[in-house]
Amino acid sequence: MNKEQKKVVSKNTLKTAKRLLKYVTETYKLQFILVFVCIFISAAASVSVSLSLKFMLDDFILPLVGHSHPDFTNFYHAMAVLGCIFAAGVIATFIYTRMMVYIGQGVLKRVRDDMFEHMQTLPIRYFDQNTNGSIMSLYTNDTDTLRQMISQAIPQALMSFFTIIVTFISMLVLSPLLTILAVIVIGIMLVVTKAIGGNSGKYFIRQQKSLADVTGFIEERMNGQRVIKVFNHERKSELEFDQLNEALFESAASANKYANMMGPVIGNIGNLQFVLTAVFGGVLAVEGVGGITLGVMASYLQFTKSFTQPFMQVAQQFNSIVMALAGAERIFALIDEKPEEDEGYVTLVNAKKDESGNIVECKERTGMWAWKHPHSADGSVSYTELTGDVRFEDVTFGYNEDKVILHDISLFAKPGQKLAFVGSTGAGKTTITNLINRFYDIQDGKIRYDGINIKKIKKDDLRRSLGIVLQDTHLFTGTIKENIRYGNLDATDEEVYGAARLAHADQFIKMLPNGYDTMISGDGEGLSQGQRQLLSIARAAVANPPVLILDEATSSIDTRTESIVQRGMDNLMKGRTVFVIAHRLSTIRNSDAIIVLEHGRIIERGDHEDLIKMKGTYYQLYTGKLELS
Repeated sequence: MNKEQKKVVSKNTLKTAKRLLKYVTETYKLQFILVFVCIFISAAASVSVSLSLKFMLDDFILPLVGHSHPDFTNFYHAMAVLGCIFAAGVIATFIYTRMMVYIGQGVLKRVRDDMFEHMQTLPIRYFDQNTNGSIMSLYTNDTDTLRQMISQAIPQALMSFFTIIVTFISMLVLSPLLTILAVIVIGIMLVVTKAIGGNSGKYFIRQQKSLADVTGFIEERMNGQRVIKVFNHERKSELEFDQLNEALFESAASANKYANMMGPVIGNIGNLQFVLTAVFGGVLAVEGVGGITLGVMASYLQFTKSFTQPFMQVAQQFNSIVMALAGAERIFALIDEKPEEDEGYVTLVNAKKDESGNIVECKERTGMWAWKHPHSADGSVSYTELTGDVRFEDVTFGYNEDKVILHDISLFAKPGQKLAFVGSTGAGKTTITNLINRFYDIQDGKIRYDGINIKKIKKDDLRRSLGIVLQDTHLFTGTIKENIRYGNLDATDEEVYGAARLAHADQFIKMLPNGYDTMISGDGEGLSQGQRQLLSIARAAVANPPVLILDEATSSIDTRTESIVQRGMDNLMKGRTVFVIAHRLSTIRNSDAIIVLEHGRIIERGDHEDLIKMKGTYYQLYTGKLELS
């Protein structure tokens, strides 16, 4: 790492530390002020122990030596005052340690809240580019490092800072000459701390990254355990894991090597200072230079230990501080991720038609939807009935600008029409459906929905008008009823039951132990693929969308189950604009239009009969002369 890179890393670390501290001070400002005061009281009380030695020896004990009837009254008073100071220190320590636990957990809650809240605003692209395990590591490993830092390292660092300041002032008052030696040793300690700490911090950052990689790998392999065993890839997975684990070992070992080195090095420098102070102070005392007495020497030597101790404590907490800053940097990277942009202003509203046939906005649900289109030019508002007319006009798109997936795609689906996409893997079928719901934005061309450019429609409203049934269904931990209602959180129980009957899911649900109140977890473990698919269809049905996207919804189930699922989908598709992606061509024979894609281009279009007569690619696929790959 060159000097310029080190400066950037140092600057970023400082920025992260300030931002993390801001979380603490903004969320718990009054509590942190109380902690600040208590730590100062605790530090002052701790230093007073060393300072008391000077006064006890010089002012109380030595003057009484040789007296046959010494009067200990003043000594007892001094001890009482000292006891009160110690008690105040103990109470202050108790208060700030308890308070920091509360503050630490509160800050972690806010950090997790901010992460999750911001994560909901991120585009699909972010989750495509980052593994689930890596993201999960932010919520577990990285936030746990913050807990250790906030509840332990921050108060310890403040305590050390105050102790150093108060101790240094006390040492300066006791003996300016001996303090010169202390300043020299401080300089050596700072140089050593910077040298060792710089290397330690670099490796702790690598450790957190490697830990996220290991977590992501384990999560991925756990989900794919069946595939691993089917193809006998256990040994290959072990080797891949060993590589990642080795990288974690090397970074963690190097990080902790430097961090653990810090304590002993600082401790030995402190011991050297103690010896040098004793020798130098003894010489000055014998020579009568600087007014050094027995009490001054006793206190100063105690201060020497007290002065070194804070550096030792910081050294002990250094690894948790650096780990926390590395974790915080990764957490803030998520929070700073650019959210999904939404420049839309056209919204979806409940509507009805008045006696003149004009569309009027309503607050209550009417079963009719309309696009509310405000016009900035004159301040007027127009309404367009939501019918499900979708058109692509010369659309060009690529996930990366240098790699185009779709080339000049033009197509249309009139309200109530069923449009099917056919083509080999990578032809662009799923990409087209991802563009309709604006998971990604196109580079060129236009997509119109009921005549409105979808870029003008707010994304939430656009997606509310679309229903999607995917090949890979995802169910959440909860009841069957709650999973169906996920499609429309305002749906009544009767609407949920109706959607299940429409999807042909009602029959198997009633056979479950608790019917619609049956709890499911682990993405629907215990249910067959067909049953999970039926619930997915019921979820789309309860949303009652005018436009429906079916992405290979029956490709992973058997033929018998497919007939049941197909009946459910047929019921769902009635009266809606439907986009279908299917490998089984028998399921799309009745489509109003079939579009054949190849390498992101439309090569054929027409209904089943027309395409069979053309005897082109579709004909070859349907007759089995050509297979989908």
